[in-house]
Amino acid sequence: MIIAVASGKGGTGKTTISVSLSLSLNRGTFIDCDTEEPNAYIFMHPVIEKKDLFGIPVPEIDFDKCDYCGDCAKVCEYNAIFVGKDNVMVINDLCHGCGACTMFCPQKAIKEVSYPTGDIETGNAGNIKFAMGRLHLGKAMATPIVRYLKRNFVNQNLTIIDSPPGTSCPVIESVQGSDFVILVTEPTPFGLSDLELAAGVVRELGLPFGVIINRSDIGDEGVENFLRMEHIPLLMKIPFNRKVAGGYAKGVPLIEIMPEMKGKFLRMYEEIKNWKK
Repeated sequence: MIIAVASGKGGTGKTTISVSLSLSLNRGTFIDCDTEEPNAYIFMHPVIEKKDLFGIPVPEIDFDKCDYCGDCAKVCEYNAIFVGKDNVMVINDLCHGCGACTMFCPQKAIKEVSYPTGDIETGNAGNIKFAMGRLHLGKAMATPIVRYLKRNFVNQNLTIIDSPPGTSCPVIESVQGSDFVILVTEPTPFGLSDLELAAGVVRELGLPFGVIINRSDIGDEGVENFLRMEHIPLLMKIPFNRKVAGGYAKGVPLIEIMPEMKGKFLRMYEEIKNWKK
């Protein structure tokens, strides 16, 4: 069972939900795919056992073989290679590591070298296997790190994925292939607008999903009306609680501040499992 937790915008409580669900189940694997700002470790307190440098394969030109034909630049969808009369310039920060330039070089003048973009950290949070990616400052290629995390650490029996916020490529990479997606929102006009975008993406991917409304008592009924109109399951409503906000600032998980929530997360998980059947 792979459950991805996502949101159309930041600040809705996505990490709070993903961490709470994982800690309530107290087993399986947790993957923090929010590589630009991973913060699940603050609440799960994992013992990090391994930290590896992550890099993407970028082209390196052998100028003894290159005849400046320009085929590499023609096949690069991301404009990461510029070929001049007697020079080739590779812009590593634009390269997606697809390998097309290497494959189509007629002179075999390109080899791939690793270009560091982030770190992969793994360990254990009690009974839970923990993995997270951290994008290096100034780097823009989050999607390859997310892809690596999912390829190497997903546990088919149970994996909870904390996705990045929004609806961009890293989010799509995080949620695709999941058995169920939990979208976290808040009952505000901004929350509704971003939920509509996120729901559209998940539907386009053909994934089953439901919604949790966080801080459910401080906004309006727009989100709930949208869910009824679109026949989207409402999985849970979590009211605003000042103690939860204070605990968040101190790195204390929701289920420690409100122990009664653990049972709600466990029941929600059983409902998701039954829905999947």
